[in-house]
Amino acid sequence: MGWGELARAVGVVAGAAVVSAGLIVLLKPMLVRYLLAHPNARSSHARATPQGAGIAVVLAVLIVAAAGWLMWRPADAIALGPVLAGAFGLAVLGLADDARALPVSWRLLGQALAAIAMVFSLPEDLRLFPSLLPLLVERVLLVIGTVWLVNAVNFLDGLDWITAAQVVPMTLGVAVLAALGAVPPSVGFLALALLGAMIGFAIFNKHPAQVFLGDAGSLPIGLLLAFMLISVAGTDLAAAVLLALYTIADATITLLRRAYNREHIFSAHRSHFYQRAAINGLSAPQVTARIFVLGLLLASLAIATVMTRSTTADLMLLGLGAVATGYVLALLARGAK
Repeated sequence: MGWGELARAVGVVAGAAVVSAGLIVLLKPMLVRYLLAHPNARSSHARATPQGAGIAVVLAVLIVAAAGWLMWRPADAIALGPVLAGAFGLAVLGLADDARALPVSWRLLGQALAAIAMVFSLPEDLRLFPSLLPLLVERVLLVIGTVWLVNAVNFLDGLDWITAAQVVPMTLGVAVLAALGAVPPSVGFLALALLGAMIGFAIFNKHPAQVFLGDAGSLPIGLLLAFMLISVAGTDLAAAVLLALYTIADATITLLRRAYNREHIFSAHRSHFYQRAAINGLSAPQVTARIFVLGLLLASLAIATVMTRSTTADLMLLGLGAVATGYVLALLARGAK
């Protein structure tokens, strides 16, 4: 990456951060008036806090994406159209849910439609298992995986700074992979835009949070991350798994544990690993710091898998990532300081 490209990358991140922060300042009075999240028995916050600020994050990504297209006209920018449209649709759906809880079926239908539009717009040569699965079967599985990641991000958005602690390392990792030529430039641009938008949001979500993402942010962010991870998986599946390992592990293990205990899996709860850590005495900054450091490690391992281009190295780095993730989950479960 030359100095010009580096300056452009920094400009995209900074621009998205400024737009995101500015929109939050403008929208906050409306969020306070209409979208207050009041604490309850399952909350991790102690005072009424406006939610729905994720709409500013999504709008910042859209604005920066449009500005990037006007300024640089990248050849593959058209590939971002379906995922950006889907993200906006999920932001609107999430905002409606933040204002008044929608039926689970409506939420799942909206997520499925956005995932279908995004997945079936992917290039036909973007394959994960070309020798094992027909294209249609692979695409259907990607839709299911996308819907699960959207929900996983939503489930893990329950503590100050926690979503930023996951998204920043992931998007930074994808941006580095784009600089290495492992994913298309448009995917790297999207990663930088989301990275900046989340930094702008994090200013207001620092503990104790002034605003929450709400479903207006967590749902579309999950879709954007799924799009990036699929692009990474087309080059190196191990790298994509590593980037999302904490998010998928916490959400999936918790869901399986709740299902095993015959709990209602769609009801609100406080049994995710990060929530158990907070219950057991860790402060929000202590929890998010552990997740952020793990995210940086997983992103570094993902970059290493792409650089080594070795199946043996992939397996070793995946194993290392799994051990590190398991260790952090164990620390969170115990509330270890």
